[in-house]
Amino acid sequence: MHEMTRTEKTVNILAVVLPFAATIAAIPLLWNQLVSATDLAILVAMYLITAFGITIGYHRLLTHRAFETPRAMRYAFAVMGSMAVQGSVIAWVADHRKHHAFSDEDGDPHSPHGHGGGASGVLKGLWHAHVGWLIDGHGRADWYRYAPDLMEDPGMRRINRAFPALVGLGLLLPFTAGLLITGTLAGGLTALLWGGFVRVFFVHHVTWSINSICHFMGTRRFVTDDESRNVFWLSILSLGESWHHNHHAFPRSAHHGLRWWEVDISGIVIAGMERIGLARNVVRITPERQEQRRTAGVRRVSLAQD
Repeated sequence: MHEMTRTEKTVNILAVVLPFAATIAAIPLLWNQLVSATDLAILVAMYLITAFGITIGYHRLLTHRAFETPRAMRYAFAVMGSMAVQGSVIAWVADHRKHHAFSDEDGDPHSPHGHGGGASGVLKGLWHAHVGWLIDGHGRADWYRYAPDLMEDPGMRRINRAFPALVGLGLLLPFTAGLLITGTLAGGLTALLWGGFVRVFFVHHVTWSINSICHFMGTRRFVTDDESRNVFWLSILSLGESWHHNHHAFPRSAHHGLRWWEVDISGIVIAGMERIGLARNVVRITPERQEQRRTAGVRRVSLAQD
């Protein structure tokens, strides 16, 4: 583990502040209907590309190895995740594996718990889990300890080093799309605003809400040694990631939505990839395993009450 340098902290602060400022600036344009259907279409497209890069690529494929896919697809997902501006692929995977190793205990990079009592402790914890950890804990997990498989992959190391360029690519793509579709520089710039900076803002805060909200409020039904929660109202925007308690109960599951009504768009995409041969060895949790994990919690409560 290394201490964050002043440059790293400054870069992380800018990565948080600039999309936020751009979103605030974009609100009057939306209010005055100065945003086009093209801008919104590019926003949605870039949101899905980069968010799937995180949910399917960084998270389920590379961190938890919930399924296998051809090498080129692994690299494509790593590139897509990099454009989400949440850190380089190896740093993200190492941080998240460390989170699971120490979930809601000392050593967890972004737990909302353990930050003092009362309302101030709650607010401090939620702030730390949502944004604060980016200033003092982001990227500090030992890459050789927590992501040795990625460190041994020359292609993944190259993608990791290319992170700044890939962030730029994530901004260049919407600008180019807007420019080509509208044929005007103004069209390119508004597409950059909405499909670039505003999109980064939304992907950031939806992802960070999994760290904060989904470890603080919501529902539970399995035995876990942490405070993970399922938050149904985040499920669509998070593409299924907010069935977070399910995920902590079964980290290797490719599907976080385990009931028919738990909408998991990322899981649906993985199932589609499996059908066309782009995903194999997809990890699924049988109803029997789920019931065993659930009833174990019921027995534990019963014993505690006796």
